[in-house]
Amino acid sequence: MSRVLVVEDESAIAELISINLRHAGFEVTIAGSATQAQYEVDRVLPDLVVLDWMLPGQSGVALARQWRSTARTKELPVIMLTARAEEGDKIAGLDAGADDYVTKPFSTNELLARIRAVLRRKAPEALDSAVEVGPLLLDPGTRRVSRDGAEVKLGPTEFRLLHFLMTHPERVHSRSQLLDRVWGDHVFIEERTIDVHVKRLREALERVQCARMIETVRGAGYRLTQQSSALSA
Repeated sequence: MSRVLVVEDESAIAELISINLRHAGFEVTIAGSATQAQYEVDRVLPDLVVLDWMLPGQSGVALARQWRSTARTKELPVIMLTARAEEGDKIAGLDAGADDYVTKPFSTNELLARIRAVLRRKAPEALDSAVEVGPLLLDPGTRRVSRDGAEVKLGPTEFRLLHFLMTHPERVHSRSQLLDRVWGDHVFIEERTIDVHVKRLREALERVQCARMIETVRGAGYRLTQQSSALSA
C-alpha cells in the first residue's frame, strides 16, 4: 500500500483528497502546514507528497526546494496542487523540484491518475498492481495473498514485508534495509524485531507450502526466491 502525504491547509480540500485516495487503496496522512509536513516526512518517508503552494509559514515551493537539497528526500516524488495557474508559477514549481503540477479547481480522477503516473516513474514497486512470484499471488488493492486460490491470512506488517520481498525477488536484503523500506527509516525498533515478523510470515506461508520461499542468507539477511527447491511438495 503506497503512503501519500497530503500537505493542504484547507481542511475541506484535504479531506476530499484523503477520502478519494483511501478509496483507491492508498494510505494517507494529512499535514496542514510546512512544519507539520516536515515532521511527517522526518517520521516516515512517504511514497509521494501532494503539496499545496500557499501554506502557513513556509511555502510549498520553498519546502520542495528544501527536500530536493537533502539526500534523504532528494528523490521524494512531489505533485504541486495549487490555485496558482500562471505559466510563471508552473515553471517556478517545476523548477523547485515538483514532478508534476496540478491547478485548482481540479478533478480527483485526474489527480489520482497523475499520482499513479508519478509513482510509475519514481517508484514502480509502490503501485497497487498485483504481484506474482512462483505460485504466490499478492494483490495490494484487495490486500489478499493466495496460492492456487487458497488464501493466506497475514497481518499488516507481514503483508508489507511480503509485498516488498515479492517486488524485489531473488535479491538479498539486510535487516537494516528491510527496516528502512518496510517500516520506514525513522521508525526506531530493534533490527531483531524483523526476525520475529519473518518468522510470522513463514508460519502463515507454511499453510500453503510456501514458507521455504523466504530464505535466510547467513550473515547477510533475507531474500524471497521462486526456485522450485524452495517449495514444499
